[in-house]
Amino acid sequence: MASVVADAAKRFGRIDILVNAVGGSTIIAKARLHHRGADTGRLAGAYHFNLTGTFLFTHAVIPVMKAAEERKIVNLASIAGRGRSASSSSAYATAKGGIIALTRKLANELGPHGITVNAIAPSMTLTERIRPRWEQRPPEERKADIEKTPLRRMGEAVTRPTSSAFLPPRTPISSPGSRSDVTGGL
Repeated sequence: MASVVADAAKRFGRIDILVNAVGGSTIIAKARLHHRGADTGRLAGAYHFNLTGTFLFTHAVIPVMKAAEERKIVNLASIAGRGRSASSSSAYATAKGGIIALTRKLANELGPHGITVNAIAPSMTLTERIRPRWEQRPPEERKADIEKTPLRRMGEAVTRPTSSAFLPPRTPISSPGSRSDVTGGL
C-alpha cells in the first residue's frame, strides 16, 4: 500500500482525496455466527477483507495528505455496521461497524490537520457482484425487499448518491466523522 500511495503522490504531486470503497459480505462463504460451528478463519477473513484495507490505506496516505491543502477521506461502510441489515452476516456487520468507529476516531485525530473524514453507509445495492445472488433468492423474498423501500425498487450503484465522496475536497463539511446512510428510505 505504501508503494501505491508513494506512486500516486509522485505522479500527481499530492493526494487530495481517498475513497475507501472496499469490502463485501458475499466474498467470504458462511461468515455467519451461529451457536455452533463458528469458523474463526472465515470471521477473520471477513474482518480483513472489509476493515483492514481501509485501515492500512488510510494510514499510508495520512503523511502525504498532511502536506496537501485539500484533504478528504471517505469510507464506505454499510447500514449493517449499525445493525440495520437482516441479510448481512454478523462478521460483515462487525467489520463495517469497525469502519464507522474508525471514521469517527480518525475525524477527531485528523481534523486538527485539516483532513476531513466521513463515511457513507448504503443498504443493499445491486452491483455486478450482488445482483446475481439477489436474483437467485425466491421471488417472494425479492418482492419483500422491494416493498420495504419507499420508491419500490432496489438500489443500483448508479442510483446511490455518494455526494460527500464527490464534493470537491475544499467543500466545507460541518460534521466531520459523520456517517451518511444511503438507503433509499429504509
